[in-house]
Amino acid sequence: MRFLVTNDDGFMAVGIRTLAQAAAPLGEVRVVAPDREQSATSHSLTLHYPLRVRQAEQYVQVVDGTPTDCVVLGLGELLAEKPDFVLSGVNHGANLGDDVLYSGTVAAAMEATILGIPGVALSYTGRDPENLPAWTELLSRLLEQVLKRGDYPRDTLLNVNLPASPPADVKGIRVTTLGRRAYSGSLTRAYDPNGREYFWIGGGQSRWWGAPDSDFQAIHDGFISVTPLHLDLTSYPLLEDLGRWNLTL
Repeated sequence: MRFLVTNDDGFMAVGIRTLAQAAAPLGEVRVVAPDREQSATSHSLTLHYPLRVRQAEQYVQVVDGTPTDCVVLGLGELLAEKPDFVLSGVNHGANLGDDVLYSGTVAAAMEATILGIPGVALSYTGRDPENLPAWTELLSRLLEQVLKRGDYPRDTLLNVNLPASPPADVKGIRVTTLGRRAYSGSLTRAYDPNGREYFWIGGGQSRWWGAPDSDFQAIHDGFISVTPLHLDLTSYPLLEDLGRWNLTL
């Protein structure tokens, strides 16, 4: 089995090295990752300047672009053979609920799915990524169960979140839905030393909610969360109702 491993924290991140080590016993691993942190880049694609690729290690190639760029280049040009799976992560931070709309980690797995290669996004909800190497063996067992299936669903990726606890304390695995999250106080308005106004997005406080089977609840309870995400964003329950709006020009 062949794997393309990528992330949005950059090729030097602890998470991507942990993921590559976890996948290594299962097959051939090739890493194509950004040269720097690309968190919250979502599904952005570089269109307005040329991308550069360099060889960092024998099986590691570095791209001066986004996670989506890495997948496009990896599948289109850089790998001699198409991989069986694209693994993205392990992200330094949670990708729960609405996070998936902003996450470069999830976007990389989604781009792979769009291009016909199954994708799995993995994230660690703890605050200290230096704890991630301890997860290597558990991740390898989890990946083996997921990747050996011959009926991996078409047009679907898996979003996996690890709880902020030692691997030995994990209570199990839950298959989950996406929760919801709202931020407050995440926009700062201030002035630089020259008196020029600027705005800073980030920080603040977050409020989570969701069904009992949500990813947030699973993590809160000490479980690994596995959420299937589908490429088709159509709201099918609304189709019939929307047809009755009689929209015209």
